[in-house]
Amino acid sequence: MPDKVINPQDNHPKPSVDERIDERAERVKQATSQAVASTREKVDRAADRVEQGLHHATDKTASAAHRTVDKAAEMGEQGRAAYEHTRERADEWLEQAREYVREKPVQSVAIALGAGWLLGRILRR
Repeated sequence: MPDKVINPQDNHPKPSVDERIDERAERVKQATSQAVASTREKVDRAADRVEQGLHHATDKTASAAHRTVDKAAEMGEQGRAAYEHTRERADEWLEQAREYVREKPVQSVAIALGAGWLLGRILRR
């Protein structure tokens, strides 16, 4: 390395070209390290926000899916209850009709003949 050049007016030694290159290279390294660190922090913060957003969206989706499943189960149970009620009512009416026929067989046959004749007239038109 060459010796420092002394300015005759200043009496202060000036850094050599090599020293100035080394100083500037060191400054570039520091600036690059700071830029990388700053970028890394920003990327980490952005990744954290994305992760939190995804977790929140996943939680909301799961919650909606649970509510949907619960509602479907509730509607299925209501449908089964309505079917069972309707079947019980039909069984009751059928049993009442059987009892009526047993108690009044002649009237039952007369009603059946009349209903058949009326239905035949309606369907002929």
